[in-house]
Amino acid sequence: MSFSAQCLTGKMNAFENIRLADEEIFETITKSEYVRIERIISNGQKSPEGFFYDQDEYEFVLLLEGEAELFFKEKGRVRLKKGDYLVIEPHELHRVEYTSKPAIWLAVFYR
Repeated sequence: MSFSAQCLTGKMNAFENIRLADEEIFETITKSEYVRIERIISNGQKSPEGFFYDQDEYEFVLLLEGEAELFFKEKGRVRLKKGDYLVIEPHELHRVEYTSKPAIWLAVFYR
């Protein structure tokens, strides 16, 4: 498995260079054929009404800062606070109901 050189060439910090915007910011930290790691910066955003994510891969999500609430079609609501994490199974329909200003996520997508 070969990861991109971005992460290997220098030290980075998940809490530096935080930009708040009207749209969520998705930054790929590193990726390979089977894994993608992203930092996601939310600023009060939520999923559009009636929209559900339906992903082909697993997603490990860790809330590094702030608060958030997810809604799973089969399981209901899950409230997250700083430090909470969970694994979202492939094709587990879910949506973002709430994010604080800011909410900083570390998301690992894998197959």
